[in-house]
Amino acid sequence: MAASDPATPDAKTRILDAAERLFMENGFAATSVRMITGAAGVPVALVNYHFGTKQGLMEAVYERALGSRGASRVTYLDKLEAEAAGQPIAVDVLVDAFLSSALRLTRKDSVTGEVFKQLIARAFYEPGPGTEAFFPAEYREAVDRYRQAFMLALPDLSQDDVVWRMYFFVGIVAYAMAGKDVMRMTETYSLADAGDPEAVLARLRPFIVAGFLAPAGSLQGLPRP
Repeated sequence: MAASDPATPDAKTRILDAAERLFMENGFAATSVRMITGAAGVPVALVNYHFGTKQGLMEAVYERALGSRGASRVTYLDKLEAEAAGQPIAVDVLVDAFLSSALRLTRKDSVTGEVFKQLIARAFYEPGPGTEAFFPAEYREAVDRYRQAFMLALPDLSQDDVVWRMYFFVGIVAYAMAGKDVMRMTETYSLADAGDPEAVLARLRPFIVAGFLAPAGSLQGLPRP
């Protein structure tokens, strides 16, 4: 069977491999479909056949790096909630559960942790409709499950306060996991652990826990420009 046959799994894999490498090197906007198919050694029509559009291909690249959708991101939370039997789960335990899930993303067998970090970094460098549309859909269920768990654990906070803290939490974790290339944008001196996701998340943990446990904020008393 010819490698360019639409039914050939190898052709689809070569397209994904080429797109992954080129998206990391050049970014989404600067990478054309012809560049990808040239690197993969397949006709342009196969991108349309397998992925529909360039954005569909980009989403497939991210999905392959992130792994299967849904259940894997809340497996540990399922276990914690079963053990808690309806009672609140401690905030630090919830933070640990979320961070451990995030850390596993850098250790996938199908794609190296460095590839995953570079893809996340590209999403920060070059935000656009593709990544903005994909990441919320990919994580909506997991983030909503954690939101409900944090609301139960923090009864003195309003839903708005919990949602804002989840928003900050997810954003900070994604930023930290993007690695030292993103951190270099703001650092003024070398961070020895910037390339080690486990060390970064260990440093991040007490900051996040303290943020969730802080009392509700107020704009009153803040200096006005």
